[in-house]
Amino acid sequence: MTGAFINALGILIGALFGLAMLKPLSLRTQVFFRSALGAFTVFFGLQLVWLSVSGAFLPMAKQLGIAALAITLGFWAGRLLHLQKLSNRLGRYAGSLVAPAQSGSPRKMTDGFTACAILFCAAPLGLLGAVTDGFPVGDSGFGYFYLLVVKAVMDGLAMTGFVKVFGWPSALAAFPVFALFSGITLACQVWARPLLEAHGLVAPVNATAGFIACAIALMIFEVRRVELANFLPGLALAPLLAWWLK
Repeated sequence: MTGAFINALGILIGALFGLAMLKPLSLRTQVFFRSALGAFTVFFGLQLVWLSVSGAFLPMAKQLGIAALAITLGFWAGRLLHLQKLSNRLGRYAGSLVAPAQSGSPRKMTDGFTACAILFCAAPLGLLGAVTDGFPVGDSGFGYFYLLVVKAVMDGLAMTGFVKVFGWPSALAAFPVFALFSGITLACQVWARPLLEAHGLVAPVNATAGFIACAIALMIFEVRRVELANFLPGLALAPLLAWWLK
């Protein structure tokens, strides 16, 4: 559960920096961090894919095809389940808590905590990172927590602004973030990992997660809007497709 701990720590560190800074980050600094985080998201996503499918050409091509098919079918499954609509609804609710505080209206101390907890917990990159942290990558036997490291920096930068608006209680969002993502990672380690490892089905999950991470980078770079939440069912479909196509 290394990734969940790092994510929570990033939020707390961001809150400390936000409380200590006299002025918000400049636009130039924000653009630099956004570009760097987008680049690292692509790098770690592609690295995850490579570590998951590297080997002989034909098996590698088959794994890539399975991951692509899982993402495609997962997207349509997500649409049927209205996952992106649910994500948007959560985002709008969090925004409704932030907007009055930014305009100078009276605010509740719990609004910042609630808004940050929703935004940080519902982020697709966090869900991907929690899953990949629970599965071994290649022959290492260790989980891939680097996606949550990227998210930790993102959340920390966002928190520098939230604590200016809501004060220190918003930093307490680090605790539900740790509880949720460590719970997902633990579930993957204890229940899903033994079953998937027994049938050699871990690699398709990691490869699919790597490709979805690259799609997230499109949002970070503001290239185009992507219905990220709708891709998440692909993580469950990937091992099923791999088992069926064996």
